[in-house]
Order: sequence, then structure tokens, then C-alpha cells
Amino acid sequence: MRALGGYSTFRQLNAKMDFSTWKTKTPQASVRRIVQDSKHIFRIQPGLWALEECRDEVLAKFKLKIGDKESEELFTHGYYQGLLVEIGKLENLITYVPAQDQSRLFIDKPLKDIVDTTTLPTFTYDNLLNTARQVDVIWFNKERCLPSRLFEVEHTTNMTGAFDRFFELQDFAAHFYIVADYYRKAEFESKLNKSIYQPIKGRVGFLEYAQIIKKYEGLSKVSASLW
Repeated sequence: MRALGGYSTFRQLNAKMDFSTWKTKTPQASVRRIVQDSKHIFRIQPGLWALEECRDEVLAKFKLKIGDKESEELFTHGYYQGLLVEIGKLENLITYVPAQDQSRLFIDKPLKDIVDTTTLPTFTYDNLLNTARQVDVIWFNKERCLPSRLFEVEHTTNMTGAFDRFFELQDFAAHFYIVADYYRKAEFESKLNKSIYQPIKGRVGFLEYAQIIKKYEGLSKVSASLW
């Protein structure tokens, strides 16, 4: 973890480790247990950990102030956008986040530095493009550069804007997802059951933060599979 700057995701840590001498069939599980049980390591986000000895330096690098609601919300939102971008890239898809979010950090990098394109592909009429430009993360297929998956990270907002955007983009053969903490699923279902959203009810899914973490940690370029 020191070699990685004093912080890492489990995915990054496992990639850095040499397991050749480990006498266990599940070394990655052992790494997880060691990290989670260590008093010398603290959790920043699910799946993202740092050394206590580097706490101040790491938090400053992430522009994260523990206990400051606005700072924590911005970092959390950017973190899950970044995870979705990384997953999309491993799925061999073109990834995009809106211009207003591209300066947000995914761990230590601005989102603009990890997406495949900072400019929304011109795949439809201007009014619909304006709607798509507001979606938190979009995956496009490489063959025709059309939207494949659209994600809205709903950390604190009320989801209505996300549902409205999905409704406007319903004529595309794409899947829509709300990404949020597990306890917001009842709120998601309540909004999805409103009569206005019936045309898209069967096409909008709910993904818990924990599912995003699990997907990111388990993916490889040879084993990728879409939701």
C-alpha cells in the first residue's frame, strides 16, 4: 500500500501483490481480512483503504474533509462515477461523464482523465442530446456509438430528475440504472411505480453501492459480463 501512495482499492492492491509463496487457495480473501482487521489501515470508501500513517496526506490529495458533508458527498459521487467508468472500460465500451462532473475526483484523478470521451457522441437530436448530457455515466457501444447503459448516482438527491431523464431517452435500446445505497431501494420502487413512469418500469434497475464495488473488484478483461 505504501508503494501505491499509501492508499489503494482492493483491486489495485491485489494486482500489486505477489501471491506465489502464499500457502492459501484464496489469497485475495486473506488480503481483504488483513486490511479490514488492521489498526494501521482505515477505510475511506467501501473498497478504498489507506494507511493511518498517511491519513492527512491522502485525505488532502483526495480533497476530502472527514465530517464535512459537502466534501464527503462530492467525493462519494465521484468515486462511484469513476467505478462505473472503469467497469465500462473493462466491458470494452465507450465511457462518458457530463462536462460539469469531469473535474470531480475518482480517488486521485479527475474523471476527465479516465473516461474514453469528454464529448458526448452525437447520436440523436439536439433536445435529446441535452438530456443525455446530464446523465452521470453513459456507456456507448463501439460498433455504432449508441447508448448501451445509462447510470444515475443518487447519493442524496431525490431521483426524480434521473427518472425524468430516463423517460425522455426511453426510445433508445438502452438499460437504465439508479445507483444508490441499499436503504434507498424502497424510495426507488415508490417512484418507479408512479403512473408517469410505467412506460419505462421494466427497463430501470436499482444497483446498490455494494454491487458496484463487487463488480469492480471481480472483473477482468477476459471475464467481463454486463448487468
